[in-house]
Amino acid sequence: MNKETLQKARILVTGDAMLDRYWFGDAERISPEAPVPVVRVVRTEERLGGAANVARNIARIGATSTLLSVVGRDEAGLTIESLLKDEGINPKLEFDPTLRTTVKLRIVARQQQMVRCDFEAEPAKEALLAHLGLFETLLGETDALVLSDYGKGGLSHIRAMIEAARKRSIPILVDPKGSNYDRYAGATVITPNRAELRQVVGDWSSESDLTVKAQGLREALDLSYLLLTRSEEGMTLYHEDGQFTIPAQAREVFDVSGAGDTVIGVLAAMLATGTSIEQAVTIANRAGGIVVGKLGTAAVTYDELFH
Repeated sequence: MNKETLQKARILVTGDAMLDRYWFGDAERISPEAPVPVVRVVRTEERLGGAANVARNIARIGATSTLLSVVGRDEAGLTIESLLKDEGINPKLEFDPTLRTTVKLRIVARQQQMVRCDFEAEPAKEALLAHLGLFETLLGETDALVLSDYGKGGLSHIRAMIEAARKRSIPILVDPKGSNYDRYAGATVITPNRAELRQVVGDWSSESDLTVKAQGLREALDLSYLLLTRSEEGMTLYHEDGQFTIPAQAREVFDVSGAGDTVIGVLAAMLATGTSIEQAVTIANRAGGIVVGKLGTAAVTYDELFH
């Protein structure tokens, strides 16, 4: 894949944007106040999380990335906007003064995550409704759409979004959450992991049983594809003519957080260039294998992926 082709690919990401904060330090003693380690913080980092991390992965491999999301008019929301600009992502943010921007704070000592603290609230319906008009406008200059659902309320109008994108014949990729997938009906592809799929279709007793359940869900939701990410078992793409599985490519699994963001972001970028779904999944699988070897919500670069 040459860089010029990727640069022409325009991907719109919308959904739940969040800020991932990391506090790194040493844990060499136990607190006298409670049986917990004392972490002496020596370094902090702020990274894009959720839908913003999907947009970051798209930009990192050289495609044109736009993020539409609602954040709070607070320090974390302004930090997200700044980080998006630093990454070369086109930020289309609605600032809701009543909203607290979602922040995930991870405290890490000796390369091990000690604790994660989440700060979150759901955006007001009015703020979400306000950006539907902008969404329609942005679709006119979009080659692929990613709906990144983290269950924080940012996609309350997802049915209208899918319908609008379908009318324009734009590939629609959904990273799903929860147990009700009816709202994703009509999308091009959804990308659940094993735990997420199990929550919807129940457990399976064999590979053939899994195929029946996955294909049943795909057909019920009128999806072209269902891409199941299977960790150490790779990925399986289900479509109307059957399915195919790609083995995992990770050499060393260091941290799986954010791997789903990488997979769907790279998949969207590839589909936006007109790449076949089989080739796009193969490249996305390779990207996922690279990113799990990194700490935290990370991204792959063009050189890592194609050289």
